[in-house]
Amino acid sequence: MQCKNLEEVRENIDRIDDEIIQLIAERGTYVIQASNFKKDEEGVKDTARVEKVIQKVRAKAQEYGANQDMVEALYREMISRFVNMEMKEFQEKKED
Repeated sequence: MQCKNLEEVRENIDRIDDEIIQLIAERGTYVIQASNFKKDEEGVKDTARVEKVIQKVRAKAQEYGANQDMVEALYREMISRFVNMEMKEFQEKKED
């Protein structure tokens, strides 16, 4: 979509941000659920799975015309924070 002015650009960016945040929240619910199925902290970290996800999102970035390095950096940061969240959840459940 070609925007006619800066306001229209910003409205579209705001709309997309809203959708991204909703999807991040939804992803977080699944991250928490995943902690129920992990047997140990290494399973929570699962570096092999992280690298598979990175490969997948780099391919998707290329397919959609996004900057692969930026997408990878964003995903690595997001995954790192989700792993921390999942680790906390895992450790709390282990203590119960």
